[in-house]
Amino acid sequence: MTNMETGASPERRVSAKTFALSCGILASMTSIVLGYDIGVVSGATLFIKEDLKLSDTQIEIVSGVLNLYALVGSFAAGRISDIIGRRFTIVIAAATFIAGAILMGLATDFAFLMVGRFVAGIGVGFAMMIAPVYTTEVAPAAYRGFLSSFPEVFINIGILLGYVSNFFLAKLSLNLGWRLMLGMGAFPAVLLGIGVLFMPESPRWLVLQGRIKDARHVLDRTSETKEESEQRLDEIKKAAGIPESCKDDKVDVPKKNHGKGVWKELFISPSPPVRRIFWTSLAIHFFQQASGIDSVVLYSPRIFEKAGIHDKNASLGATMAVGFVKTVFILVATFFLDKFGRRPLLLTSTGGMIISLLGLGVGLTVIDKHPNETVHWAVGLCVSTVLFFVAFFSIGQGPITWVYTSEIFPIRLRAQGVSIGVALNRTMSGIIGMTFISLYKAITIAGSFFLYMSIGIVAWIFFFVCLPETRGKSLEEIGMLFGLSPEETREVELPPESNGRGQASSSR
Repeated sequence: MTNMETGASPERRVSAKTFALSCGILASMTSIVLGYDIGVVSGATLFIKEDLKLSDTQIEIVSGVLNLYALVGSFAAGRISDIIGRRFTIVIAAATFIAGAILMGLATDFAFLMVGRFVAGIGVGFAMMIAPVYTTEVAPAAYRGFLSSFPEVFINIGILLGYVSNFFLAKLSLNLGWRLMLGMGAFPAVLLGIGVLFMPESPRWLVLQGRIKDARHVLDRTSETKEESEQRLDEIKKAAGIPESCKDDKVDVPKKNHGKGVWKELFISPSPPVRRIFWTSLAIHFFQQASGIDSVVLYSPRIFEKAGIHDKNASLGATMAVGFVKTVFILVATFFLDKFGRRPLLLTSTGGMIISLLGLGVGLTVIDKHPNETVHWAVGLCVSTVLFFVAFFSIGQGPITWVYTSEIFPIRLRAQGVSIGVALNRTMSGIIGMTFISLYKAITIAGSFFLYMSIGIVAWIFFFVCLPETRGKSLEEIGMLFGLSPEETREVELPPESNGRGQASSSR
């Protein structure tokens, strides 16, 4: 087989897909730490409140504040990943969360617990920013949606593990059980720290450092043919402002590539296409959280209690079922993202969530109007609609938010653009988590879900009108869907005196 032959042996195809799959799995394990925290806190707060004598307001803060602390990590991660690389940014995410999990497990009062939440939150912010960026940049277009949905898959696996941890550790003593629930979050991060040793660096980041030979090596291992590898490399070089004719193994890339001017281009003087990409990213992240998903995931035991399930073990068991359904359906979505496309799944997901929230609101309203009796059909409706809600979320809004927003930014804006989206996502998650108890006390728990339903209707309209399909397109082609010219998808403008070797300096 020649180097440029279009065909590929079955062995090479399997090897390339397996290697890309392994990279995606390892990078996406960073998301387990967030999922585990979300899941475990939903049950742990039942025991923390009793053991540390916390108020409902303090419980709201414990539940939601980690997402606000994650802002520090997500903003820092964008810049840091451009400097030290995607791979070592993952190491920082893992190490920081390990420290946070240990601190939370050792907490003796509310203030100590908040210190642990702060440290863990920084690690979560790093993880949520870097996982989709790394996976998107390593994955070939043919199965980028499949691999880029992995962060959401691992969030759901983490949530399920947190729910399972709650169910079994709840049987321990009051003082010990919740500490183990929180402290065990360090174990996935330890595994991630070991796994990162076997991961390659992002080929796009390597090109931005001028390390063409290293980037080619990674692309060879994740592409089914040599021709596909060279095509992907040429696209990345073009986006980075390096002439395709440049064949050097090491080049000098203009310093503009290292993040300078990105914030100005995003916030102060964006072009119309960049402005559209930026606001699209923010809107998707906003609607994902404003739909109320974290209210359901964080407060499932309380929702089931309001629905008439008063036994703590039965409530935690039903909550574990929520985690199981959420995980199963995110796996289903992973296999269909590249088959059906982003738009159909996103619209179906949002529509199903709207109907589920309507059913949940109706069921809770009926139960509220019959406080002294058990309305079995309403209890069944509440439990089933919660399960339908998380299932519909998982087939669309859950994974596609991360896949879509990491696809649409041009390479020069991707790290910072994604980090801003993650920041908004975590802000909204924190707001939802820290206000749900107060909200349902103000407008009833049914009214809260009717409010989320109305936001879902606005989201469906926005997705239908504003989001083009990106399935199967290269990252550079996606930029053109939003109005970017081929030149604008590049990292830098080439100087007019370029001689075919551009900024290259031979260092073979």
